[in-house]
Amino acid sequence: MPPRPSRRRFLQTTAAAGFFAGALSAEDKKPSANERLQVGVVGVTNQGEYEWRNVASAGAEIVAWCDVDERRAGRARETFPKASFDVDFRKMLDRKGIDAVVVATPDHTHAVATVAALKSGRHVYCEKPLTHDVYEARVVAETAKTTGKVTQLGTQIHNTGDNYRRAVELVQSGAIGTVREVHVWCGRPWGGAKKPEGSQPIPQGLHWDLWLGTAPERPFYHGDDPKQYGVYHPFNWRGWWDFGGGTLPDLGCHHMDLPFWALKLRHPTKVSAEGPPPQAETVAGWLVVTYEFPARGDLPPVTLTWHDSGKRPKYFAEGKLPKWGDGTLFVGDKGMLLCDYNRRVLLPENQYAGFAPPKPTIPNSVGHHREWVEACKTGAATTCNFDYAGALTEAVLLGVVSYRCGKPLEWDAKNLKATNAPEAEKYLRREYRKPWTL
Repeated sequence: MPPRPSRRRFLQTTAAAGFFAGALSAEDKKPSANERLQVGVVGVTNQGEYEWRNVASAGAEIVAWCDVDERRAGRARETFPKASFDVDFRKMLDRKGIDAVVVATPDHTHAVATVAALKSGRHVYCEKPLTHDVYEARVVAETAKTTGKVTQLGTQIHNTGDNYRRAVELVQSGAIGTVREVHVWCGRPWGGAKKPEGSQPIPQGLHWDLWLGTAPERPFYHGDDPKQYGVYHPFNWRGWWDFGGGTLPDLGCHHMDLPFWALKLRHPTKVSAEGPPPQAETVAGWLVVTYEFPARGDLPPVTLTWHDSGKRPKYFAEGKLPKWGDGTLFVGDKGMLLCDYNRRVLLPENQYAGFAPPKPTIPNSVGHHREWVEACKTGAATTCNFDYAGALTEAVLLGVVSYRCGKPLEWDAKNLKATNAPEAEKYLRREYRKPWTL
């Protein structure tokens, strides 16, 4: 199968397929199935632009923009010039005529923006990971349940094409037998950030205090060239604990989504992380995290191992796997299934020569953004709602907590506690900078 298209190419394709400019005036009413969903967007560039272009292509109207950096919001505002603009999402949420909200900010702002939008009565689409902290993920999921709003996590590959669906069917049909072992790996590194000394003037149009949001106060720094963007904003924030968490939070929800779906996973009971010596402010150069999940009904316990930044499962060194890039490996007692975003292969291949895949049982996707847009108008279920996405995000982020604690975690999911590590509390639930609250 062909490789996954680049985001730039995907944006060009969706634009050519029918994206148009011009926003209607926002009206304070609930859309019917035949009306356009009126959407506000928090974080309008980079990943935010990817989201709003695809939401618009799915039939929504962008009626409100919010971004803390006025310098970089020009393209969005030019595309939908009738949409309102705010630099503070709280002010945007005070506006009428917004049915739903897309949150595409850095991770440390996800929870406060998402919870506020849900409590204001709006449906929400939030980029991955759902939150920065484990505690936040639980609160977001519970708030979504309480409010009854339609939600979707930005794990787009879940509904981009049908490769994941066919892989899930292979696992659940027993094609490789009983699965007790899974490996997930991703090569993208995020370590190596260095904290600058001193401070530099905040560029005009950047509302630095709002960008920091819940995170501790720190000075702005743009580096040696004042014409360049800052050390933290807008591109490098994932390298800092205050704002992101490195490769695992960045891409774990994408890659671990497949085993969560196929094996009906929820909460691990033990999490153990390996990596270089932890740094106080900057993320790990690499991680290997082992998650132990309990039995689920008739399904046996499963060990899932995450590998990033060049680390890979032993099966590559043993010559049992083709030389693919990022991917997921299900190890069954009858065979193995290797998958990436676009491909899947049963191994060893000679054993599965002539194998007839099971009849599809999972309906083909209508598209990740369209699924959410239509569900907001009809009340239908979404496949990456915050109940599913909350548990997925909690598990992903527990790998970071174990690494920062320097020890395995015995996890009590019901009470949101590491029973053997009280020192984990500060990583499970960070203290917000005043006056921010969840």
